Amino acid sequence: MRRRRYYGQIFLSLLPVFLILAVFRVYPIVSAVIKSFTNWDGLYRSDWIGLANYINFIKSGLFWMVLRNTLILLINVPLQVFVGLVVALLLYEKVQGWRVYRAVIYIPQIISAVIIGFLFKIFFGLNGPFNAVLKAVGLGKLAIEWFGNSYTALGVIVFAVVWFSIGWQAIVILGGMSSIPPSVFEAAVLDGARYWQRAFKIVVPMLVRVLEFCVIASGVWTLTQLFPFLFAMTRGGPGYETSTLDYIIYLKSFGLGFASEYGLACAIAVMLLALVLAITLIEMQVAGRADDWS
Repeated sequence: MRRRRYYGQIFLSLLPVFLILAVFRVYPIVSAVIKSFTNWDGLYRSDWIGLANYINFIKSGLFWMVLRNTLILLINVPLQVFVGLVVALLLYEKVQGWRVYRAVIYIPQIISAVIIGFLFKIFFGLNGPFNAVLKAVGLGKLAIEWFGNSYTALGVIVFAVVWFSIGWQAIVILGGMSSIPPSVFEAAVLDGARYWQRAFKIVVPMLVRVLEFCVIASGVWTLTQLFPFLFAMTRGGPGYETSTLDYIIYLKSFGLGFASEYGLACAIAVMLLALVLAITLIEMQVAGRADDWS
């Protein structure tokens, strides 16, 4: 009887959580999967068309373009993790004013991503401060319309995302470093290890799991949360040259007025979910091997 009461209390305690997950997570995913096989227009039309949405989207050149853009933007993941690691290593020394530096480095995370997107759009505009500096130092030939070409525009977006994410990465890595016993660093100093030797031969191997979390979380975030940057900086343009899968979902759902294709948007969302799961599994496999190596 006591065991039954014990397990009953556990079940009742977890029931609200399961209900919330079922309503706000499971149901939307299942509904999107079902609607992806229809030509749903968001109102009345919802005819079963099988795999037509998937086939037509994959056959179109748009799919390969946005997939290319999505994979290119994943370059920001190793960049932000590496820069965040270097910043964390520098802040860990607790130099004078280290508390202020930790607060300042985290400020971009507090600012809205839309505001950051507009700031970078202005900064890298044709008549923006960046081009003005290039002209002032005699590099006027490099002063171009940075958002007029897909590759330079994607480069600016990567730069903006890395700048935005450095603070989060640094704070997470600092949290991992705080679990390392101080005696480890003291022993390394007594053995004559230099600063960067201690950093990359002692700290990094002991932070493999933390770095694994940073890479996986940043990868998932990049695949699903770049919409505000794209909306503020390029609107997916020129054309679809900087659009990603999550931005195309918005365009097919809400961005085309009365020509919305919710069924196709659901199909793209399912494809994005599959891509997120695939890349996450690959990252976990690579991270697992890295842990074995260390």
